[in-house]
Amino acid sequence: MQETRRRVLDALADGPVTGPELAERLDVSRAAVWKHVEALREAGFEVEGTDDGYVLRSIPEYGGPAIEYRLEADFDVEFHDGLGSTNARARELAAEGRDDTVVVAAEQTGGRGRLDREWASPRGGVWLSVVCRPAVPPAQVPIYTLAAAVAVTRAAREAGVPAEIKWPNDVLVRVGDEERKLCGILTEMEGEADRVSWVVVGIGVNLNVDESDLPAAANATSVRAYREHAGHEGDTDIPRRLFVQRVLEEFDDLRADPESVLPAWREYASTLGRRVRIGTPGGEVVGEAVDVAFPGTLVVETDEGMRRVTAGDCEHLRPVE
Repeated sequence: MQETRRRVLDALADGPVTGPELAERLDVSRAAVWKHVEALREAGFEVEGTDDGYVLRSIPEYGGPAIEYRLEADFDVEFHDGLGSTNARARELAAEGRDDTVVVAAEQTGGRGRLDREWASPRGGVWLSVVCRPAVPPAQVPIYTLAAAVAVTRAAREAGVPAEIKWPNDVLVRVGDEERKLCGILTEMEGEADRVSWVVVGIGVNLNVDESDLPAAANATSVRAYREHAGHEGDTDIPRRLFVQRVLEEFDDLRADPESVLPAWREYASTLGRRVRIGTPGGEVVGEAVDVAFPGTLVVETDEGMRRVTAGDCEHLRPVE
């Protein structure tokens, strides 16, 4: 959002304010104030002119300006009603030099997960990709994937869903004896041996999505479906704008303090203490997952000794005790 427009919104949120007061506070002309107010109205904000000045009556349910409104993280948001892939668009923006930008789509038509697997992205879900340029070597990029998983888990728990993380980046919730997938994360990067040029963290959350709209083979559920199964009273939808804001704010805090990521990840991990099978390029690793090490390496105790796994498909072989 344009900075002056953001300041206009902040001023309106504090109560009635006249055009001349806004112009003086922001050091712009009264005509400029009027143009910004009209632009906010076009974006879906209900701004009423009263005898006491402009009053902000309501904000849009979703959209770029709505997500940026009072977002406690320094991100610009590019919103699309429909998009093939937020990660693909984020890569384009990264190539143009953009930083701290979030691409959000109400619906994706060509979403992909790890290993190029199809990812269903219907309306009602949260589909976003964050472009950032961390000053780290490529080997440390996995910590941003773990940070995203923690951010989603915390947001889901605030919504009343006891989410957990399966290594490295699947956010799950237990439904009966099953672990059902709520969220997938796909991180991509470009860089050289000693530095990262850019990182794109793609996050897809089944938020207010009907289970019937999710692929049966994916063993997935949604935040809304879980709340319905758990007997939550009233509206089981979660406001997407607020959910996205919480994810972005948590991710921003975690990336600013990388040392906080692993303790938080361990707190929410469903993998640690479990017997696992991990498919890696060098073959299967089977044993008990005992820890996670920086920047996201899983430590597995096997019959042949400790193994450190940096990437692979993880399967839980027994339920949580």
